[in-house]
Amino acid sequence: MSKSNKTTDKPTASMLSAIAAEKGMRHVVISSGSRNAPLVIAFDAQKEIECLSVIDERSAAFFALGIAQQTNLPVAVICTSGSAVLNYAPAVVEAFYQKIPLIVITADRPPEWIDQDDGQTIRQQSIFSNYCKGSYNLPVDANDTDDAWYAQRLISEAFNVATESGNEGPVHINVPFREPLYKEVEKVEMAYKIINIPNIQRRLTTELERKMLATWGDSKKMMVIVGLHKPDKELTNLLDKLAANQSVVIITETTSNMQSDKFIGNIDAVLDTLNEEDKKEFHPGLLISLGGPVTSKKLKMYLRKYKPSQHWHISVSTAHTDTFQALTHVLAVDEKYLFDLLSRQHHDTIGNYAEHWHNASAKAYKELEIYCKQAAFTDMKTMDMIMKHIPQNSDVHLGNSSPIRYANLFETDSKNGIHYYCNRGVSGIDGITSTAVGSAYATDKVTTLITGDLAFFYDSNALWNKYLCDNFRMIIINNRGGGIFRLIDSKDTPLLEKYFEAKHSMKAEELVKAHNIPYYSAKNEDELEQALNKLYADHKGKPAVLEVFTPNEENANMWAEYFNLLKNKNGK
Repeated sequence: MSKSNKTTDKPTASMLSAIAAEKGMRHVVISSGSRNAPLVIAFDAQKEIECLSVIDERSAAFFALGIAQQTNLPVAVICTSGSAVLNYAPAVVEAFYQKIPLIVITADRPPEWIDQDDGQTIRQQSIFSNYCKGSYNLPVDANDTDDAWYAQRLISEAFNVATESGNEGPVHINVPFREPLYKEVEKVEMAYKIINIPNIQRRLTTELERKMLATWGDSKKMMVIVGLHKPDKELTNLLDKLAANQSVVIITETTSNMQSDKFIGNIDAVLDTLNEEDKKEFHPGLLISLGGPVTSKKLKMYLRKYKPSQHWHISVSTAHTDTFQALTHVLAVDEKYLFDLLSRQHHDTIGNYAEHWHNASAKAYKELEIYCKQAAFTDMKTMDMIMKHIPQNSDVHLGNSSPIRYANLFETDSKNGIHYYCNRGVSGIDGITSTAVGSAYATDKVTTLITGDLAFFYDSNALWNKYLCDNFRMIIINNRGGGIFRLIDSKDTPLLEKYFEAKHSMKAEELVKAHNIPYYSAKNEDELEQALNKLYADHKGKPAVLEVFTPNEENANMWAEYFNLLKNKNGK
């Protein structure tokens, strides 16, 4: 579709769209409104940028987050003024903690009308200041030379801050406009002021390298923990090389996207195979962490109790993330540089530290395989079957809170090319489906979302999206409530069913079919096997949804039974 030869008469909107294109933006997600008309007109006129229309602002922001997650490029969301802006907040927070370059562009009333009981005149400046890397308010008019210079400088700064290598994140650009809003003029190519920041190689000084390598060489038990992380084959290979050292154990989760048979990927189960004496003996002397949040609460509690002597956290942002209450060094260096450096060091192996961890991991995987074969039809059985049907070289999005925890129990094959994503930045259920839909839009790979019933219904407007792709598959595990609350301490409260679990009898079928999406269901093992095969069949240009009905209370019983089995077999 050809672009218009017209653009808005508002200078700030024109320069914002032009600089955005220059800075690598290729997608903008727009929600309907009036005050944002100059922005819509300006961005629609940019030939390098694809403009997408998603009505619901909360869903739109997560949809944009999913696109940015896949493309690693800045993606903008644009909305009108007023409460529409606040609907972006959940996605902004998630982008902040996942380090995703979401560019939040909000139209606003001119400053003299704020708080004057006129329509949508709320206080928008710095509205996301706690959860974005920068807040920028453009001048109302930029016809004056200094105003134009100022606006262009702010726009460049906003993009540079959002796309800082290794420390990406959301920024907010607030753009006030005076009426009229819809006036168009002939598009004139202009050269706007662009400020760039080149990427630099972040390394230690020679003296610090020497000190760190001396500490590494003197350590007998080293542990590397990879939290939420983008797929990175080069980094995976470096960690794999490092894991050849029998004094090193690499702990990963599905969302770390680091897969190797030399890594420990089922840490929750592993820790329950260890008695207290083993836990004390196996704790690391040196801990290195990288990436985002770790899901495993057991791992966090373990390392808070049995603290390492040193904990190095790799963070370009220099964030003092002291998850395990043992932080000693924040290393603002490139991850690959550090692990390449460490992997090239000769290290005398003493004892069988890594072997202990790998034996425990193999034992837990074996017990899970045996257990799932004879298990009743529950969430655990369902996840076992789903994980075995995921197509190779595809993407999987995992819902909070139960799906991600179940997925972390199962072994991942480093050769199947599957990448895993989850909104673990703040671990909310809002926007899970919308994020996966955005991710699917930005890739040709089959994208499967495994989600719970509450998360699905909470974000059901994600289906009200004309960009749903034929590579998108959704599996809803419907156990008629918040299943996670039966797996944690809240199971003991008499208010569980009414307030925490929020039991219900809803089904997704009618809602899915209302959007003309192929729907399948299963309530036992045979039906699930058949439905999974149908789910991944060709649906002639359409996505597809599978709803799996599992028993409510039995799910928690099976979860507890598996972990009790691990404990009892080790004399706990």
